Amino acid sequence: MPTPPRPFARFEFLIAWRYLRAKRAEGGVSVMTWISFLGIMLAVMALIATLAVRSGFRHEFVGTILGANPHASIIPMARQLDNGRVERAISDYDAMAERLRAVPSVTGAFPVIRGQVMATFQGRNAGVEVLGITPGDLASVPLVADPEIAYGDIARFEEGIAIGIGVAHELGLSVGDRVRLISPDGARTAFGTSPRINAYEVVYIFQVGRYDIDRVRVYLPFAEAQSYFNRDGVADEIEVSVEDPDEVLNMVIPLTRAAGSGVIVWTWRDNAGAFLRALQMEDNVMFIILSILVLIATMNIVSGLIMLVKNKSRDIGILRTMGLSEGSILRVFFICGSSIGVAGTLAGVTLGCAFAIWIDPIFEFVNWIAGGGVWDPSVRFLSTLPARLEFGDVMSAVSLSLGLSFIITIFPARRAARMNPVEALRYE
Repeated sequence: MPTPPRPFARFEFLIAWRYLRAKRAEGGVSVMTWISFLGIMLAVMALIATLAVRSGFRHEFVGTILGANPHASIIPMARQLDNGRVERAISDYDAMAERLRAVPSVTGAFPVIRGQVMATFQGRNAGVEVLGITPGDLASVPLVADPEIAYGDIARFEEGIAIGIGVAHELGLSVGDRVRLISPDGARTAFGTSPRINAYEVVYIFQVGRYDIDRVRVYLPFAEAQSYFNRDGVADEIEVSVEDPDEVLNMVIPLTRAAGSGVIVWTWRDNAGAFLRALQMEDNVMFIILSILVLIATMNIVSGLIMLVKNKSRDIGILRTMGLSEGSILRVFFICGSSIGVAGTLAGVTLGCAFAIWIDPIFEFVNWIAGGGVWDPSVRFLSTLPARLEFGDVMSAVSLSLGLSFIITIFPARRAARMNPVEALRYE
């Protein structure tokens, strides 16, 4: 008894390759092959490009949060003073910061003064958020000390103020100009509280790449901020940075213990949690939608194989009478369909990765075609369109495309394998 051929033998690949190359006049489906190939290629490219932009957007968004904001803030609870006033302040801020720095995994802790004022320059006004901070602590804020764009000298911070580039554009400021800060809660006199107006030289302008920071952020030396906001001898909060920001929620209890009673620990995830959850939901929805596009593209393989099986029914009958088993016929047509899926997936991965790598010139071209204004930082918070290729995203796209291609191909291949050779040759 002859030994049956092993699965996926060389002759099965040769027959499948012959059918894929066949011209339409020979009963082939070369046009459908190309349509299936292009459909899968474009669908995989779109999926990888979307996943890369999604990953890049989340990476840049989180990076700018962590690069210009604390990982956690120690905020005092409100307390009522003897005169009836309610105050939120930390009086022993140096000692508290020292205790927080002693907590394992904490890389930095420093006091700040925080307030909202109006900035004005040559008749132009803008509401800004002022942070009082020491020069040494400001130099430890990553995206401020090493921003995307910087003008002036951060070493001169103690002589003036540092402002975001959005504030500078709004007011028409440049390094060396003197901007006035107006606070309604100013000097207290016998006749009430009068607005406080101080002028400061702009010594440093920075761009961190996040609109809601660049547009409102102003840094003022800590001692000057205490005087300006009537916060002599106290701080509004302690800003803390940790080794692993993703694990900051596990640091809440140790930080609370080190800070003492009467404080609240507010993490960056508390600030951005709702946005990150919305972003994750959007990511999942986009992946599902683009997966449907990949499924539609792979369905072209089914239509092409059904036509191929119909055109090659005589060949199938002859091959069966020559001794080929149902399994061999199934594998021949499975190889035909899966080859299209593999080729389209590889081409789509190549184009998708190329899109992510060269997204800047591509986006500049699209922006030029549209006449500019395609990307609005005030809506998306980031100054540029980001893209970040991650191995897991590429592999998920490849697995989805190949998995659907292989599964879809089985059905027409089984139909060909179960074809009766007598019926196939009856009218030949």
